[in-house]
Amino acid sequence: MRLWYQSFSRFDAFGQYGSALKQQISHAADPGIAIEVHGLTRGGGFADQYRYPEYVDVGEVIANGLKAQKEGYDGFLLGNIVDPGIRELRELLTIPVLGLCESTLSIACMMGSLYTLVTVNPKFTPRVLENVHRYGFYPRMASYEAMKIHNLTDLAAGFSDAPEHAAAREAIFDEFRQAARRGIEKGAEVIIAAGGVVMAMLAHANIHEIDGVPILNGTVALTKMGETAVKIQRLTGNFTSKHMTYAPPRGELLKEVRRVYGADVYPGAD
Repeated sequence: MRLWYQSFSRFDAFGQYGSALKQQISHAADPGIAIEVHGLTRGGGFADQYRYPEYVDVGEVIANGLKAQKEGYDGFLLGNIVDPGIRELRELLTIPVLGLCESTLSIACMMGSLYTLVTVNPKFTPRVLENVHRYGFYPRMASYEAMKIHNLTDLAAGFSDAPEHAAAREAIFDEFRQAARRGIEKGAEVIIAAGGVVMAMLAHANIHEIDGVPILNGTVALTKMGETAVKIQRLTGNFTSKHMTYAPPRGELLKEVRRVYGADVYPGAD
């Protein structure tokens, strides 16, 4: 089994994030499963709390999805908490496409009755909440709490062991702890770090709980859900429903779409 894990970050903008992410995914993967981790190379990958940069970067991600299917990957994993491009990719591809947000919320609701989202900053919060509502997980949310890291590249300090970064690193962890504790006071039984970089940073520092309440590592959740989705497709012949929501164009319309948008779009459709 081969899976393509697509981060929405430029690894060179976040210090050791890329290496930490690859190590965590490699550790989480079952034996015999190859998971290749990719960051953005053409886009910015550091301001996706804003809609225009996300819109531009989604184009690269969708192109990578088509590349993954063409090269024989069995699944495509979107490692960003707003699941950018997930609906387009599910319509476009025939291999399973899973998102970090949807997978993490699903697992969190198996771990406890209520969860709290700790978002990176207030600007990011509405983006994540849109997914919470769309996926139907709002009734299980105890609260959402925002950190105040407005420049996402400041998170690079969280991966550094250098003495000169110690104060900045501890400030990030302390801010996360305070936000998580506010959620625990409101009834949360599971904490979700609502940002892929923060997830990797906490795991890199071996921080997996706050006051006895588990922090769900969404990267691990997405990895294992991706493996499971491929296994389900192999066992039953189906995973993503192509009825209605993710149905591709067909027949003469498909021919016209391919004439205009390229012969490689909607592989497997007829």
